[in-house]
Amino acid sequence: MIESNKIHCGDHLKILKEVDNESIDLTLTSPPYDNLRTYNGYEFQFEKLANELFRITKKGGVVVWVVGDATINGSETGTSFKQALYFKEIGFRLHDTMIYQKNNFAYPPVNRYFPMFEYMFIFSKGKPKTFNPIKVPTKYKNKEIGMKNSTTRLKNGKTVANKYLSYKPDRMKENIWLYNGGYGKSSLDKISFKHPATFPEKLAEDHIISWSNKRDVVLDPMNGSGTTTKVAELLNRNFIGIDISKDYCDIANKRLQQETIFN
Repeated sequence: MIESNKIHCGDHLKILKEVDNESIDLTLTSPPYDNLRTYNGYEFQFEKLANELFRITKKGGVVVWVVGDATINGSETGTSFKQALYFKEIGFRLHDTMIYQKNNFAYPPVNRYFPMFEYMFIFSKGKPKTFNPIKVPTKYKNKEIGMKNSTTRLKNGKTVANKYLSYKPDRMKENIWLYNGGYGKSSLDKISFKHPATFPEKLAEDHIISWSNKRDVVLDPMNGSGTTTKVAELLNRNFIGIDISKDYCDIANKRLQQETIFN
């Protein structure tokens, strides 16, 4: 097993060879898809990485794959779906298809709606061993209002009245998650924006809480600016970050050092 709680700089396919079989609890990453960003000219071999992730993921472990599609010659590539189907082919379950909704977005061509989301595919190796759901308050103030005229539609199309249920002040969050993005919003670490595509720290926090427990091992094989590794450290998880770019490894390490200094 390679050293944890460290950023490893190099080719992730070579470095992952040093990771033991079924030793990673959670992988949270966003690949460079469809050449939307240059990432200093680096590319990745998707199928080889996917197979390595299946090998090193524990039974019950989870891979969170944050990905979108480019539009080329007037048509979306569908890369996200192709990758999701390949993960299923090699043995992962597609446990959930989630949406990362952005409150900032680029202007589209005149004949297309504003693009404001990416997919967050949740792949599991068997049934997930951990689920700590994010909760939100219910909109009902009391159980009478909450259950008034509440019905369930059966498979045959008929509806039946729900049995009385006790009121709960909160409920599980939906699988569409809205986050602030852009400079100064996705992170307060100004240095992180030297990377061309940084996902929000809150996104990393919510997934790490949902799919892992304290002291579990969280991996990001395309660590970039180091959001996954920083948040894993803050949440008392062990982490492994890998990136082929020395510049990005330096950014990720500086973000970790800031947390060590101020906490």
